Amino acid sequence: MRVTLINEFSQASKNALILRALEKSAAKYHVEWFNTGMRTDNDQPVLNYIHLGIQAFVLLNTGTVDFVITGCGSGQGACMSLNSYPGVNCGYITDTSDAYLFTQINNGNAVALPFAKDFGWAAELKLEDIFDKLFSCEGGGGYPVEMRDIQSKNGTIFNQVKDVLCKEPVDILKALDPEMVKTALEGEWFCSCFRKYAKPGSLTAYVKELIAEKPDDPALPGTGGHDGLKN
Repeated sequence: MRVTLINEFSQASKNALILRALEKSAAKYHVEWFNTGMRTDNDQPVLNYIHLGIQAFVLLNTGTVDFVITGCGSGQGACMSLNSYPGVNCGYITDTSDAYLFTQINNGNAVALPFAKDFGWAAELKLEDIFDKLFSCEGGGGYPVEMRDIQSKNGTIFNQVKDVLCKEPVDILKALDPEMVKTALEGEWFCSCFRKYAKPGSLTAYVKELIAEKPDDPALPGTGGHDGLKN
């Protein structure tokens, strides 16, 4: 399982703390992690919650990663942004019960967390517990278990409705503001992860054209984890 953390500008200073919790949890459950958003207040490009949705959309719909962890100050903007796109089902997570119920009932592929609201002392311990719940068991088990079949059926219907309401992935990127798309996808950490793992397809081919001149991060390892700073 490949997971990426994507931070936007308002909570970029907390990236290292969030990443430490993710790294600890990922090591327990053999999860390969990446860090494709902002890491410090001084990083370029500067991402906002709208850019988070674009990046998550591309990474998930090209098979580059299997799961996205993101958020913002309240977590709400990030959640709304990600859920705007087909192929992205994002849950709003504030505690371990949210995380467990989201994996078992909704079985989505992204979560948005509040990284400012109620984010105080020992927050990293709470984050690690949340990540443990996300990674420790297979999704879609149902809760309660006897509701699994109907919950799975409803999830399939939900995705079908979303597909009907949305354009084709390439058409979506073409319809968005080009500068906004460029900002979302031009970071070297995103480019490295995308080029290494994106599966062939029309969306992958189009994004490769968009980032053709962008550099890779030379520190990207083949397995394990990646923070772009050290390995």
